Amino acid sequence: MANLPPTHSGGPSSGAPSAPTPAAEDENIPTAEQLVLDLCNPELREKTLSLLSKHRDKFQQDIGPLLWHSFGTMAALLLAQSNRVCNALALLQCVASHPDTRMPFIKAGIPVYLYPFLNTTYKTRQYEFLRLTSLGVIGALVKVDDQDVIAYLLSTEIIPLCLRTMELGSDISKTVATFIVQKMILDDSGLKYICTTCERFFALSNVLAQMLEALVEQPSPRLLKHIIRCYLRLTDNPSACHALRTQLPSVLRDGTFNYFLEKDPPTRLWLYQMLHNIAMANSGGGGPHTGPSRVMGM
Repeated sequence: MANLPPTHSGGPSSGAPSAPTPAAEDENIPTAEQLVLDLCNPELREKTLSLLSKHRDKFQQDIGPLLWHSFGTMAALLLAQSNRVCNALALLQCVASHPDTRMPFIKAGIPVYLYPFLNTTYKTRQYEFLRLTSLGVIGALVKVDDQDVIAYLLSTEIIPLCLRTMELGSDISKTVATFIVQKMILDDSGLKYICTTCERFFALSNVLAQMLEALVEQPSPRLLKHIIRCYLRLTDNPSACHALRTQLPSVLRDGTFNYFLEKDPPTRLWLYQMLHNIAMANSGGGGPHTGPSRVMGM
């Protein structure tokens, strides 16, 4: 939401005019329907994008379907340029989040329009903001644990793009990208995708290890949580669990992050479970699963 001006409390006899209250300012905001119509007017588009982006929480229940079903609106969002792009991405996130428009959004292939922002290696503030807002749209899609969503994203090579962000992005971009990968591999098709080839498995495990190394110097408990959850999920695959006997970074075994884990019992339990699974693989127990491995050829 936009920062609203504070009210000035003059006494009853002061005669000083009061600034608009938040409620009064809200009354001056056009309806969602009017704002969506204004998007198709090139002269009003930039201001309208800003208003819709800032006040999208106010229209949360209606804005996704309204944007999707209004003639010409999605095209206007995809044509947004310059500083309008991030506002347009924020509105695309509303469409991606809504249960009535999520699958049409995917079937229309809209997410791939965001991938160039994830594919860039530039680290300037402007590109980082585009990267982060694009990740926000993908994050909204994976949040719902929908197998059709995961299947679509896997077909578009989103995981390599997330891995690039996990290598090059800011702390918050790395956190969102790792969350997306976590949600995808929690689905069986996502885990199978990662563990089908050695190249995919090592691409993920190497990036996770690099991020852990960086966290030793610049800790981020939230990012650490997602990294540990990814490692735990990998131990659900017998071959990946076996590989982690030698691939797991020592900082997850030697108590480096104990200070942060003491404040986060669920993540601490995930770490203990992961280490237990790997220990079972070391002892010939095969991790959480028994029987011969049929993937990765490890």
